Amino acid sequence: MVPAHPLPEGFTEIEVFAIGTALLVEALLGFCLNGLTIISFRRIKELRTPSNLLVLSIALADCGICINAFVAAFSSFLRYWPYGSDGCQIHGFHGFLTALASISSSAAVAWDRYHHYCTRSRLQWSTAASMMLFAWLFAAFWAVMPLLGWGRYDYEPLRTCCTLDYSRGDRNYVTFLFALSTFNFMIPGFIMLTAYQSIHQKFRKTGHFKFNTGLPLKTLVVCWGPYCLLCSYAAVENVMFIPPKYRMIPALIAKTAPTVDAFVYALGNENYRGGIWQFLTGQKIEKAEVDNKTK
Repeated sequence: MVPAHPLPEGFTEIEVFAIGTALLVEALLGFCLNGLTIISFRRIKELRTPSNLLVLSIALADCGICINAFVAAFSSFLRYWPYGSDGCQIHGFHGFLTALASISSSAAVAWDRYHHYCTRSRLQWSTAASMMLFAWLFAAFWAVMPLLGWGRYDYEPLRTCCTLDYSRGDRNYVTFLFALSTFNFMIPGFIMLTAYQSIHQKFRKTGHFKFNTGLPLKTLVVCWGPYCLLCSYAAVENVMFIPPKYRMIPALIAKTAPTVDAFVYALGNENYRGGIWQFLTGQKIEKAEVDNKTK
């Protein structure tokens, strides 16, 4: 009988099991919901619009986050990382690529909604495809930087998954974090803030509030804010005094983003929800033209 691997330092048996279970549940739920979003887009013709292509981009990125969480959950149940240092770098790159693509795609949806509701201009396929491509290439650029020496991927406190190494807090880390947070959190957040504020003012004038304009930005801040805050604090102070189990909490919160995004951008969209219902039941949605008017 092969003995169990020793527990990671700073964690009890129940804590390791709880983190692994939380990661597994987040991965399963997020993957199923976003997988349903992707399949419905592929199978239901009425859903295939330029605006929904950006929703699809979020779903694809969030499925990637869930796959990353699956790997982390499996390793957590093993109590150690079984894929070596190269696997750690790949896991860190994959996690950052999909997370940054999800955030950038959310900002692209906000931009599209602003023009849809405030300027009455329709998004064209070429523009939507270009925005989706840019979001992924932009995310890939920042995710590959730690592999090239600007920033660094290393094990998370549980040592069963990998992410940006914030334990050093040196100049290399500080400069990378400043640029990363500016271009991948603050600017997307600013785009979402200004876009949804303008949409809210438009809704208030007409008296018809077609969706919760504050929810997308709140989702971004609640899901990714704690992790961004931890990394930012590491740029000015040594965070190693914080117990490892508490440093895992922001990562667990961030892994809820795929599930929340599915409710905000797909299931929270009346027309997209109708398309999903049509896919599941075969019942036609009432409105043939699905153009995200109720996004």
